[in-house]
Amino acid sequence: ELSLHIEANYPFSGIGRPRKPLYGIGLNDADYTTTPMVNGVRLWDPAYYAWSSMLQRAYNRKYHAENQTYIGVTVCEEWHSFSAFREWWLNSHREDWHLDKDLLEVGNREYSPDTCVYVPQWLNNFTSDHGASRGELPIGVSIYKPTWKYRSDCSNPITGKKHHLGRFTTPAAAHMAWKQYKLELADELKPRMDSIDKRIYPNVVTIIKAAV
Repeated sequence: ELSLHIEANYPFSGIGRPRKPLYGIGLNDADYTTTPMVNGVRLWDPAYYAWSSMLQRAYNRKYHAENQTYIGVTVCEEWHSFSAFREWWLNSHREDWHLDKDLLEVGNREYSPDTCVYVPQWLNNFTSDHGASRGELPIGVSIYKPTWKYRSDCSNPITGKKHHLGRFTTPAAAHMAWKQYKLELADELKPRMDSIDKRIYPNVVTIIKAAV
């Protein structure tokens, strides 16, 4: 039995009303009410929530204004149909895991059955760039103001603890320390990645090596 998400800020999609294409492209062809009202609260079928959120990331201009890395991302034609996505979702999703389009194919810009996988939050965080928060410095690098040297730090995604890797005279040296430690972490985490999909680990290594 599927649980339902509680949400209040999305358009209604239910039996008995015309269903407009979601974001101008998505067809909700479910034969049941995907967002029923229960005791005055709008509930969301979790498969529909995942599908609509994916379409939002790809096609919602307001979302792109705050998340510009998703500009140009698309959804394959098959998944324009909710029922087609739901069939894949029923066999692929894991509770509290996140839909990812980048780890099976580095640089991928399309959501599709061949390029997507559900991953745990720690793995999602492990490969995130966070470029907006670090400004112009390389990833893993910040300025240590008391000495104005470049500090290198890297978080362990399992423990959540941040490891201080040293202070350096150049951003490049601090970034290299981050990269080396990150690759060591990836080696330690390889068995966990392999248990999800054996294609993930080599792609994570590629992503780390390409990070700037």
